[in-house]
Amino acid sequence: MDQTADDDDRTSLVGELITVSEAFEGSEEIATARDLARSFLTDVQAVHGLPVSSRAMGMVQLVVSELVTNARKYAPGPCLLTLEVQGGAVEVTVWDSSTALPAILAPDPGRVGQHGLEIVMAVCQSFQVNREPVGKRITAAVVLADDPGGDVAGRQL
Repeated sequence: MDQTADDDDRTSLVGELITVSEAFEGSEEIATARDLARSFLTDVQAVHGLPVSSRAMGMVQLVVSELVTNARKYAPGPCLLTLEVQGGAVEVTVWDSSTALPAILAPDPGRVGQHGLEIVMAVCQSFQVNREPVGKRITAAVVLADDPGGDVAGRQL
């Protein structure tokens, strides 16, 4: 079943898959990428009835911010952000044109900066980096409803 789920054709529902994608070309668009993530997860909860914890809402926005920031900082040209809900998690995928794989540094509280991927890996259920024929694709998954107290974004159960 293919169905468009919003007016601008960015979000679609294909079978059980809920997804949204958008390209970003400037570093000033990082806030727009976070807004897209927040809006997407709000719709996942309100329209599709899936629980989204407050923690998941914040963590997905953090992961989007870190991955899009890195793509804009280290790769020429645009990057593509895709969010997909599958199996109780949201996969945040960012494609960029650089073939250089990210350097994932060991935790070092004395280091100033370059903690983004360290943070992403700490808050995600899974993390993958794949080389593509052009560039690379980084995917991180965040569980949607993981708060033990049943806290769901926007309401208490």
